[in-house]
Amino acid sequence: MRIIYLDIDSIRPDHIGSYGYTRNTTPNIDKIAEQGVRFNHVYCAASPCVPSRASFMSGRFGINHGALTHWGTGGQFHYPEGDFHSTELPFFTRYLRQADYRTITFSSFGDRHHAWWYFAGWNEIHTHSLKGGNEDAHEVNAAVIPWIKQHGLEDNYFLHIQYWDPHARYTYPKQYAEQFADEPAPAFPDEETIREHRSNSHPRSATFLHWSDDYSKIPKDTMPLEIAERRDFKKLIDGYDGGISYMDKFVGELVEAYRELGIADEICFIISADHAESFGEQGVYMEHGMATEAVHHIPLIVKIPGVTKPGHVNSDLIYNVDVMATVAELLGLPVPTGWDGSSFLPALKGEELEGHDYIVLEHALYACQRAVRDHKWYFIRTYHEGFYDFPEVVLYDLENDPHQTANVADRHPDIVELMQTRLTEWEQANLAKSGRESDPMQDIIRTGGPFRYMQPEQWIGRLQRAGWNQHADALADKYAR
Repeated sequence: MRIIYLDIDSIRPDHIGSYGYTRNTTPNIDKIAEQGVRFNHVYCAASPCVPSRASFMSGRFGINHGALTHWGTGGQFHYPEGDFHSTELPFFTRYLRQADYRTITFSSFGDRHHAWWYFAGWNEIHTHSLKGGNEDAHEVNAAVIPWIKQHGLEDNYFLHIQYWDPHARYTYPKQYAEQFADEPAPAFPDEETIREHRSNSHPRSATFLHWSDDYSKIPKDTMPLEIAERRDFKKLIDGYDGGISYMDKFVGELVEAYRELGIADEICFIISADHAESFGEQGVYMEHGMATEAVHHIPLIVKIPGVTKPGHVNSDLIYNVDVMATVAELLGLPVPTGWDGSSFLPALKGEELEGHDYIVLEHALYACQRAVRDHKWYFIRTYHEGFYDFPEVVLYDLENDPHQTANVADRHPDIVELMQTRLTEWEQANLAKSGRESDPMQDIIRTGGPFRYMQPEQWIGRLQRAGWNQHADALADKYAR
């Protein structure tokens, strides 16, 4: 079996054609989806990049693998000490390799984030550039296509390919954004909502869209400097969709390379993401900074010739760590006892699945939060709000408020209590399972909070330079040292 795992950074499901998006962003991915299964409710257990890919490598939740932020306290990958490797907690890559599957990655992720554990277990590691995630899709394929031509006909391999193009900075040729000039952007947020968002003073807000006020390095053809009105929002979305479209072109190039080898119909595809992206939800734009629906809801398309039921759609709640467990079962391997995922192999065949009643999600890079989601409610518990102005407890009614604009926690105390109970039980069970002496979320809070890329005094200076002195003073009072 030849498995291709396309790991697309920051892509939202609702910007993919097979998920119902009206813009033609992903024709090549859509063709793959027609032959496989589309999953509607898949979530990364922990966001953003480092926590999510630590879950990919380990098959574990963030609370268990420990890398809940990008570096420092609460960001260290937890693995049993000793000279060799754990059979209970194997790296996904080593586990497949021990079963005689060749494992290959084309990704600069480990280099970008100094996540050296990411390089464990692969047969081959191709970082293909020193740009650390700032390479475009053509630069990735310049390394991948020669590999396919040389090794594609071999059997039993897991080939991981990461594309970064939907991640902010949008450095592809500008015509990929310009193709959407005459197509409307999504209706949310509207002009009134954007005006309300203009009063927010956190990073990646409508007014402070960019972390820095040095705009000299921003690709102005594909990115606005701020979101003052819908026209700016459309430019932002055109830029995002342009990155998706550019990436999809090179997905087509992969398929064509296998077609030239005569085995395109035999290739297995798994298409997913590390996390998604906020575009106005919670007043955040172009960022993956909270334990929210917009950030954690990721696509999953699986095509396994002879296994998947073409065109089937699954709507169960599924974690990204369930993908690792499913691949193991697909290859006839038992799911390791230390992994947190469970296989959804029956769903690939179009069968009923006993899915999760609810899932728990974690984020600790820009805020310290955990969320509980079921099929109707989305509950967020904030332990440290970072630069955001966010309530300690939030409850959204997803059925009646899909963009999560109204906190209804006060109206549904019974649901809040239920969700908090679920969260507490989940925390206790996982801390007992991992054997950790402390919760990495609490370690981050205890040592200063979720400040990695920007310290409070730096953002205070940014606000002062913009003349937002009242907000700067409030932030200074809040985080006085």
